Amino acid sequence: MNLSPAAVRLLSIAGLIAFWALLAALHGNPRVLPGPADVLPRLWAEILSGELPFHVGATLGRVAAAFVVAMAIGVALGLLMGRRPGVDRWLDAWLVVFLNMPALVVIVLCYLWIGLNEVAAVAAVAINKIPMVTAMMREGARALDPALDAMARVFRMGPRARFRHVILPQLAPHLASSARSGIALIWKIVLVVEFLGRSSGVGFKIHMFFQLFNVTMVLAYALAFVVVMLLIETLIMQPVEARARAWRTA
Repeated sequence: MNLSPAAVRLLSIAGLIAFWALLAALHGNPRVLPGPADVLPRLWAEILSGELPFHVGATLGRVAAAFVVAMAIGVALGLLMGRRPGVDRWLDAWLVVFLNMPALVVIVLCYLWIGLNEVAAVAAVAINKIPMVTAMMREGARALDPALDAMARVFRMGPRARFRHVILPQLAPHLASSARSGIALIWKIVLVVEFLGRSSGVGFKIHMFFQLFNVTMVLAYALAFVVVMLLIETLIMQPVEARARAWRTA
């Protein structure tokens, strides 16, 4: 029987939930490991109260802002380093340093230097993502086919047309991959940023319930976060990446 990718994903998620329920039943202590039957009603109550939509919205706002900033700077730096060997030699050591800088250090320094505000939160997340985007786009720029560029020059294509019809299609898979991997990284770092220094967001709520040792509510907010992440991955990131790679198999 051939199942669609969506059906396979749904069955896989159902299997994960069943495994979670089995573990909770075997453990036998809902205060330590609550099962889906304990978590889902609390999750629904948070949705009805408006608390969960508000905090998920705050987290999504930070994710979107950091994503836009990081992609804009990372793509520009990656193209510059990939197309200009001299610039690459000067900035390569910087890139290695920031690629290996612990995210927690960046977050703490941003809060200390900028303050406990939204600018520091978004900056901390963006700084952690920029090196990854830069590295991936640099490799994409290095892989550009010089023969296609030469052909475009022979046909007297202007810089804008050459970028749109020759360079951008070749970079599209690298752009899509960096966006998809970057959004996964941003999800994780945003929660840490909120956990350490914000008064709203999913990370803030997880921190609050962690202090109360309320495992049920920690899992409820974590589950809501995972559902939103899966929806964005399935409905936005995967179709964009598939479209970006389609021209190679056309």
